[in-house]
Amino acid sequence: MGSSELSPPSLPAMATNPKFIFFTDFDGTITQQDSNDFMTDTLGFGPELRKRGNEDVLFGRRDFRDSFQEMLDSIKTPFDKCIETLLQNITLDAGFKEFFHWAKENNMPIVILSGGMEPVIRALLAHFLGEEEAHSLQIVSNQVVVREGKKSLTEEGGWMITFHDDSGFGHDKSLEIRPYANLPADQRPVLFYAGDGVSDLSAAKETDLLFAKAGKDLITYCEKENVPFTTFHDFTEILAVVKDIVAGKLTVKEAAVGRK
Repeated sequence: MGSSELSPPSLPAMATNPKFIFFTDFDGTITQQDSNDFMTDTLGFGPELRKRGNEDVLFGRRDFRDSFQEMLDSIKTPFDKCIETLLQNITLDAGFKEFFHWAKENNMPIVILSGGMEPVIRALLAHFLGEEEAHSLQIVSNQVVVREGKKSLTEEGGWMITFHDDSGFGHDKSLEIRPYANLPADQRPVLFYAGDGVSDLSAAKETDLLFAKAGKDLITYCEKENVPFTTFHDFTEILAVVKDIVAGKLTVKEAAVGRK
């Protein structure tokens, strides 16, 4: 579907006619740890096989979808227990809460594009921000269903991921961003994206300024593919750059300084 055929409900982040939209990954970007990696390392087949799978994806030997499915299938813990474990161990990025409130006050929608699972993200955000604030965020992600032959998510081996689309990513984030990028120039907002890893590869080329987390796989990909980016350690740094761009003190091109 081309952008000219899109009705307003297809672009929910445009509801308030913003001049800026901030798309972001969730795991390892808004959070300090990746919830799926944490579950795989502690409840699934462990870090060695997980890291090998991530490397295969990063260097094009395997689709993210297949690698991720294999990771999650190795976790047999009931879903409610997985959530409990994550609430006890996953922490919020140090600067995200301030960033969230500034964005809300300045009409900059935050859209979470995640290769993870929406019920996990909603539970963690409600824990970090409160139910009402968490509910206000648009999340586009994968879902969780009862595994065939099982009766509920809360039994051993009872859950499995169901992917957002048929792509090799499971959730091709570029497909969410592109309709905004294709808006007519007089309507199109400035588009930001923040991410850290292999699930962000499809989104890396789609926005005006990419924030890639320092020391993570996304930087390797951006340098390999010559994708302009700037690095960040936490959302405090992102907020400082975004504020300068919004105020007209800095352009997105000037901000894309690469590895720092």
